[in-house]
Amino acid sequence: MKRYISKLKDFNELVMFEHSIFSLPFIFIAMIVAADGWFGFTLLILGVFAAVSARNFAMGLNRFADRDIDALNPRTASRPNVDGRLDPFSIIIFTAVNALVFIGVAYMINPLAFALSFPILFILGSYSYFKRFSSLAHIVLGVSLGLAPIAGVVAVSAEITPWSVMLSLGVIFWVAGFDLLYSLQDMDFDKERGLHSIPSKYGSQTTLLLSLFFHLLTIVFWALFVWIAELGTYAYTAVLLSAVMLGYEHFLVRKDFTKIDRAFFTVNGYLGIVFFILIVLDKAV
Repeated sequence: MKRYISKLKDFNELVMFEHSIFSLPFIFIAMIVAADGWFGFTLLILGVFAAVSARNFAMGLNRFADRDIDALNPRTASRPNVDGRLDPFSIIIFTAVNALVFIGVAYMINPLAFALSFPILFILGSYSYFKRFSSLAHIVLGVSLGLAPIAGVVAVSAEITPWSVMLSLGVIFWVAGFDLLYSLQDMDFDKERGLHSIPSKYGSQTTLLLSLFFHLLTIVFWALFVWIAELGTYAYTAVLLSAVMLGYEHFLVRKDFTKIDRAFFTVNGYLGIVFFILIVLDKAV
């Protein structure tokens, strides 16, 4: 039993399950707005399974593809895909199982969700290889998480609405913006190994400015989401607080690069939760 528990902990460390906090709130935000309130326990359960399996697939494939790179980077050399705790075959099986779970859950939701599950998995999987030939990897990661609101509204109403596109675009630039900040940690390593990232190609100052621009776009698109969806004061407050939190994130990183982890995990984690709570309040009131 201890062996199985230990192995589960290794897989948890592999995919960093707690990082699901970045996408889950925006899936449920889309579902709440699409349903004009509570969308039911069935969709709640299916939504969680879809989100978690999709992310596990993406992270599992990423760890499999990056095991040679991770082994050379001091920051990632202790990951389970590198230090021998999880062999490549186990990671592939884990990844494949999660892909099948995602497709199965999508089939149970509705035909459009099922049809979209295949291109979604392709996009999620492509991120793992992009940084080997293009600096657009940051945008691809943003698109990967930006699909979450689209998936949420498709699950409820089997359509893609204009406001959900605005919400998704906001998520895309939010994620791409904080990934730029996070990738500053590997700027020198990426440059040495010939990996493509905006920090390694253009330097830290350009990266900071581009991240700030992306986050300004985030606020614009989220404000458009609230306006097009005809939401109220609490929703606009969510956008305003998001702007404040993103501003604080940039303040932390510009002040001290050692604060990147705090900015990445703490600020962005709370942002999604706060946004979700305020949208719930907006619909409730």
